[in-house]
Amino acid sequence: MNNYHVAVDIGASSGRLILADLSQNKLDLKEVHRFKNGFIFSAGHDRWNVTELFNQIIVGLEKVKKLGITNCIIGIDTWAVDYVLLDEDDQLLVEPVAYRDSRTNGAMAKVFEKVPKEIVYEKTGIQFLNFNTIFQYVSEDAELLSKATSSLLIPDYLAFRLTGKKCCEVTNASTTQLLNITDRDFDKELLEVVGLKKELLADLIESGTVIGDLREELMATHDLPECTVVAVGTHDTASAVVGVPATTDNWAYISSGTWSLIGVENQEPVVTKEALEANYTNEWGAYHTYRFLKNITGMWAVQEIARHLNYQYTYSEMAEQAYQVESFLQYVDLNDNRFTNPDNMIAEIQAYCRERGQIVPETVGELTMCVYSNLALIYAHEWKRLEQLTGRTLDVLHIVGGGSNVELLNQLTADVIGKKVVAGPDEATAIGNLLVQMITYSRMQNLKEARQWLAKEIDLKVYEPQPIADRDHLKKFEEMTVSKDYNKM
Repeated sequence: MNNYHVAVDIGASSGRLILADLSQNKLDLKEVHRFKNGFIFSAGHDRWNVTELFNQIIVGLEKVKKLGITNCIIGIDTWAVDYVLLDEDDQLLVEPVAYRDSRTNGAMAKVFEKVPKEIVYEKTGIQFLNFNTIFQYVSEDAELLSKATSSLLIPDYLAFRLTGKKCCEVTNASTTQLLNITDRDFDKELLEVVGLKKELLADLIESGTVIGDLREELMATHDLPECTVVAVGTHDTASAVVGVPATTDNWAYISSGTWSLIGVENQEPVVTKEALEANYTNEWGAYHTYRFLKNITGMWAVQEIARHLNYQYTYSEMAEQAYQVESFLQYVDLNDNRFTNPDNMIAEIQAYCRERGQIVPETVGELTMCVYSNLALIYAHEWKRLEQLTGRTLDVLHIVGGGSNVELLNQLTADVIGKKVVAGPDEATAIGNLLVQMITYSRMQNLKEARQWLAKEIDLKVYEPQPIADRDHLKKFEEMTVSKDYNKM
């Protein structure tokens, strides 16, 4: 049995290779390589440099070999929706366009002229975001698309460069908004709408499928360990949800970072009028599950406050000062578009409060407490909405990712929802990536067993709900901020 597993985890700003040594059946993790990522404006669009990302994976694997490791298993996860176009020689036609590029402006309307929005949701169960792959393909340069003989999503392309084998792993493929949840295949009508031939797309595979070994050419030109590539939850959120150490049945999760993704894991999709109106999505998860979730704001406001204060305070110092301030003094909808990318987050929050006759936060402690109090209320609002949409009573909220380290927010959230919050791990994405590899190679029998093992392996912090003076904060927040447009961001 191979004791060494590598999680290749690439986000929008950085990537890293995490090595797991499982020789003692313990989760012994080591970051062996970290590198920067980001898009640049090139050839008329914002583009990713996936060629360099692949090169950095090779550099990382060379470092693994230098540690004396001659054989390992690899899984790759990245962000969703973006894709490459390859020519008849399987070479990049051009570096891929990034999802934040403006080319998809107006693309939704083009699709809805041919297929109504409600039908698209009924077919796919996926929330509408203007950068979903369906709208990117509609916006693609027609001449360039005509030259393509295949198209792969980013993690599938990186796996192809390693192994020479093309595939399309389902957790990421579902975010294209081109998969039919009933047929569990690409929807023929939607492919026709975007002018895409199915022959351009690789065959769908499930998480946990073994893709193959490293290409002989790579082994001959680089000093690499012998590696087998496994399709994990290639969408990073899918891996993060696998990495939730849940041991009960009725739990929800928040994958917490710059954005927060709040949801539940379902065995069946929820494709109802109410789910559409609430802007919830049914992304496919590992092992035939569905991630019924919503993208909402996260640590962005605090990050921007720190930036505008020239980082004179660490996030921990900001939280320490917030502890000296009363909570829930303001009700602020941080999902409002005005907070998406303001010139000055501090001034924007202050203006919002001033316009509504609320107490205006001035100090760093007051601003930080304002943000965390309202994040907790937003989480509570969506917690209630999740119970309504799923018809379930939820017992515990698991917070994973970098935001799980924010103790103040964790406690405020437990207080407002009135339920236990379990925080950790902050490395949920990489760990989820590794867990799928472990299940594939029979170290664990299934996802339930893997999560139970994980819960024993890592340090988790539990936050029990504490009494708060006013239990009507959520009601007041909803009355003052949740407009008819709240769910349509």
